[in-house]
Amino acid sequence: MDELKVFTGNAHPVLAQKVAEYIGIPLGKAEVFQFANENIFVRILENVRSRDTFVIQPLASPVNQNLVELLIMLDALKRASAERITAVIPYYAYGRSDRKDQPRVPITARLLADLLTVAGANRVLTVDLHSSQIQGFFNIPVDELTGQYLLVEYFKKKQFTNDLVVVAADTGISKRARDIANRLKAPLAIMEKHRSGNDDCSQILMVIGDVAGKSALVVDDEISTAGTLTNNITTLIEKGAREVYFCATHAVFSGPAIERISSSPVKEVVVTDSLPLSEQKQISKITVLSMASLLGEAIHRIHTGQSVGELFNGNK
Repeated sequence: MDELKVFTGNAHPVLAQKVAEYIGIPLGKAEVFQFANENIFVRILENVRSRDTFVIQPLASPVNQNLVELLIMLDALKRASAERITAVIPYYAYGRSDRKDQPRVPITARLLADLLTVAGANRVLTVDLHSSQIQGFFNIPVDELTGQYLLVEYFKKKQFTNDLVVVAADTGISKRARDIANRLKAPLAIMEKHRSGNDDCSQILMVIGDVAGKSALVVDDEISTAGTLTNNITTLIEKGAREVYFCATHAVFSGPAIERISSSPVKEVVVTDSLPLSEQKQISKITVLSMASLLGEAIHRIHTGQSVGELFNGNK
């Protein structure tokens, strides 16, 4: 492991430290800060020439600042003659902007892919992209991990008082929800919703499947303002669900999310630490699972030339 170096910016140093501890190496030393004029400065404080380097930086809030930090760190490593540079992005922002769904709009997810490549990334490691087609935006290798096995293992230990039904938060997440339903040996229901305009508002049109008298586990890839969460829970209870759980990989929790979760009848919200969660957002209804071992094992496998896909073979 002497040739392996793991660095981090300011987005999520706690997760990066846990990953380094799992691998059994010290976290790489670097200066990353912002001047008074908002320009970002980066200096790598150790030798990386001919080393295999990884930069752990989810695109957390403030998204654009953390993105520029990552780009500058990649450039710094490239100019310091690192042998290979892997951008480890547990949460890939702008994932919803993956196609031209309106006239004269950009495909920002593709733009980010180009920026990361030009900055110096030779490889990308990420988790549960909003759309799998984003992998095709890159001309470099992309390894997409999933947090769904962490969620499955957690809910396998639950003693549900009623029959369990897994519910896809919308049709776009139905494949992942079906995988979770199969592993939990539960039936699948699907929420059909309609999103109008460019805001975060959506309207539930119907529930496909039987949820009456059951414990419902809603599956989504991320929770942003919790608008979908509250709409889903309200609809499921109206359809006769006895209790509702909600799980997602990415806890964005922007705007009124925490207030909405706190006041909603949801039994529990389970997420991973792909994004940092401030103390103000750590309420009793929210459970956070760590993905440090998942990322650490993937980094170890990439470094040693082993298959990353084999990570999940035991979960099939």
